[in-house]
Amino acid sequence: MRVHPIDDLRAAVEAAAGDLRDGDPAPKGRLSLERPKKAGFGDYSTNAAMLLAPSLGAPPREVAERLGAKLSERLGASVDRVEVAGPGFLNVFLADAWYVDATHGVLQAGDAWGHGEPEVAQRVNVEYVSANPTGPMTAASARHAAYGDALARMLELSGHEVSREYYFNNAGGQIDRLGASVRALARGEDVPEDGYKGDYVAELAKQIPNAADRTASELGAEASSLIMEGIRETLHAYRVDFDTYFLEGSLHEAHPPDPSPIALAFDRLREQGHLYESDGALWLRTTEFGDDKDRVLQRSTGAPTYFAADVAYQEDKFRRGFDKAIYVLGADHHGYIARLKAIASSLGEDPERVEVPILQFVHIVEGGDRAKMSKRAGDFVTLSELIERIGVDATRWFMLSRSHDSTIDLDIELASKQDPENPVYYVQYAHARLSSIMRNLEPGEAEAALASPAAASGLNDADRELVRRVLAYPGEVREATDRRAPHRIATYALELSQAFSAFWRDSPVLKEPDADRRAFRIALSVATRRTLASALTLLGVSSPESM
Repeated sequence: MRVHPIDDLRAAVEAAAGDLRDGDPAPKGRLSLERPKKAGFGDYSTNAAMLLAPSLGAPPREVAERLGAKLSERLGASVDRVEVAGPGFLNVFLADAWYVDATHGVLQAGDAWGHGEPEVAQRVNVEYVSANPTGPMTAASARHAAYGDALARMLELSGHEVSREYYFNNAGGQIDRLGASVRALARGEDVPEDGYKGDYVAELAKQIPNAADRTASELGAEASSLIMEGIRETLHAYRVDFDTYFLEGSLHEAHPPDPSPIALAFDRLREQGHLYESDGALWLRTTEFGDDKDRVLQRSTGAPTYFAADVAYQEDKFRRGFDKAIYVLGADHHGYIARLKAIASSLGEDPERVEVPILQFVHIVEGGDRAKMSKRAGDFVTLSELIERIGVDATRWFMLSRSHDSTIDLDIELASKQDPENPVYYVQYAHARLSSIMRNLEPGEAEAALASPAAASGLNDADRELVRRVLAYPGEVREATDRRAPHRIATYALELSQAFSAFWRDSPVLKEPDADRRAFRIALSVATRRTLASALTLLGVSSPESM
């Protein structure tokens, strides 16, 4: 795409400052160009004069006056006026011509609008959900699925290559306990105290042939396989699909002459010199890298620990060539941050290549009460049930509308409402209204409006604010991606919809008598619709044409 209008404006400010310096070095400090927090202080404000004042030996306000004159020369018809404010801020009031040109800049970008170009594009592995295959997907896992998927979408839009991965923990004691639970119900017995309860276990007991006569290990493997199949189907319905389903069991498998991935990881750790033996067990000295204690890799019996699988799994990611490994984990895994980074350091890798966003809990609220959420007790809300109650769009929106480090109380009654009080309905309705504008235009009118900028004048506050909100989108995507914060996109989509609502009220497109203003507002409606659809796509929420 061509240069972003705000970048173009920033470049003009920097060039005007260069005119005043007359070849002298640029001053220290970051030149800002920001939206003023208060109305009446211009469209954008800059601190450039205060940065220049010391080197020019003049008061900041005097420098701001001179800078304003230079900037007005450079911007020409694009600027209405400039004003000096406070200790030396320069407030820039842009002309209608700038807003018209900026809107067409968005349209010229086409599908590239919002895309980023990182200094270094990375291959990123995002591992998320990874719930044990011992029960259906729960509402808690729905947050992980929505977050990981949205983060992957944002990284891709920002120019990175992303691989989505689900780690199936299909090995270990929990699988045997699941099998024992299935067998007990098939025999008409009580489930073991440490087993799994719930209707889904009873269904597995009916579904698996000869369940009463088989071993717990066999039943656990078959039951977990059926659960995994159900998890895949549920996630697909939730618009979440993975490039790789990684089985933990594969880490223990050797394929002669090649050793198992766990054995390969042990060899690499030996090369790095971080292994030692104590009490017959094999240990990794992770305390050297910020962990609170050293970790056992192999018990005195010769059996590898869960931690050994964690090491082998991370080593496998690095061997696959990923520059960044992102593990999306729950609030009960906070201790894993230091542990996973210590693994990277032990393997001789930069620990900054490992990121661990920690997601807080989800509470389903109905009638003012929170639902209980225990998979083992068989008392939980499944993702399938949640989708059936409020739909995919509402589920994803509410799972993404708050920062990942905040607890979510998902109010079923609010999420079910078909009125503006429900934020996802409000945003989708804005998109539907934008679509209705396009449907009600005269034949060929949209194409004519988009072909070239109209010489529109007399724009109002609603026109200008909507343009400014649209222009903010690439920066919001960049900020949300850098902070691993999809909730910022939800907030942006809501704010853009609010700006459009004011535009819908104060700037009627179809009833506008002035031909140039009408053409401009058509172009702005198209730019807004594209931007809102792009933001909703990042969230995995649909963009309805009508409601």
